[in-house]
Amino acid sequence: MSVWLPTAPCTPADCATGRWPTVRRTTAVLRLAAGMVVVLAGVVLAPVAIPLGPAGRARLVGPWCRAVMRAFGVRIRVTGTVPGRREPGRPGPGTLVVPNHISWLDVPLVASVLPGRMLAKREVRLWPVLGPLVRLGGTLFVDRDRLRELPAVVGAMAGALLRGSRVIVFPEGSTWCGREWGRFRHAAFQAALDAGADVQPVRIAYGPLGAAAFVGDDALGASLWRVATTAGLTAEITVLPPIPAGAHPDRRTLALAARRALGGTAAPDGTAAPHPVLPRPRAVPAQTAVDRDRANLPSASVHHSVSFIPAAASSERTPS
Repeated sequence: MSVWLPTAPCTPADCATGRWPTVRRTTAVLRLAAGMVVVLAGVVLAPVAIPLGPAGRARLVGPWCRAVMRAFGVRIRVTGTVPGRREPGRPGPGTLVVPNHISWLDVPLVASVLPGRMLAKREVRLWPVLGPLVRLGGTLFVDRDRLRELPAVVGAMAGALLRGSRVIVFPEGSTWCGREWGRFRHAAFQAALDAGADVQPVRIAYGPLGAAAFVGDDALGASLWRVATTAGLTAEITVLPPIPAGAHPDRRTLALAARRALGGTAAPDGTAAPHPVLPRPRAVPAQTAVDRDRANLPSASVHHSVSFIPAAASSERTPS
């Protein structure tokens, strides 16, 4: 494992435990089955969406991701101002979306509100079922073990932003439990600087918190069962005001500004700093509608991004 890969101290024993209301076993099994059916439906129908082009496919991603969340019994609460849809290819740069990272649920959650091109590790494209799906969705890939290729990844992100695409990166590089966060790695922000793109901070929180956390050596099967058995699991996504292009002179200060916008701070030396407990979403009974229904891994997270690039490896244009 590369020494540059970020890790979190969160573990399933410490973070993915607690007492919260649960549903009957039969209901949980039905949720799992429904979730798998919706995911497979997306895989089967994905080739049909190819002729629609990037804009047409982007319009389908949001509803499909909301259906995935609903199938697993997760309700979505959206706060903040969601920017209007911007057709890819229109003049002007897109937006770099930077959420905190708690769970595998973060991916469909963010895509249900702000669909865009995700950044994922190279191995994901080889996964059965999901691999072809993420490729069709325009996912950008990074080889975490080949640092010399990372500047090219930053360049690809900048190119996508320049073409008007929305690019989604989890700059912590690994999942944290939500009670504490990791620092935002800097390299992804170089792409925003190079493209002259705004940065869109997005805060993610879950209630009950431990039910959604997918951290450390947690098994995906265990996490899926925990999510499916939890009653009233709510995902809250807060879209914060964007940081305008040019508001910060380099990627370090831009990354720090984005992290602070989400409610946290980083130590002056850039290392992870203790973070206050995130506000939990307001309790929502399972049968009650919310404002707007839209329904880890450690260092091996599927969303490992160029955020683990050492400062000197990303670009020579911005001081590290």
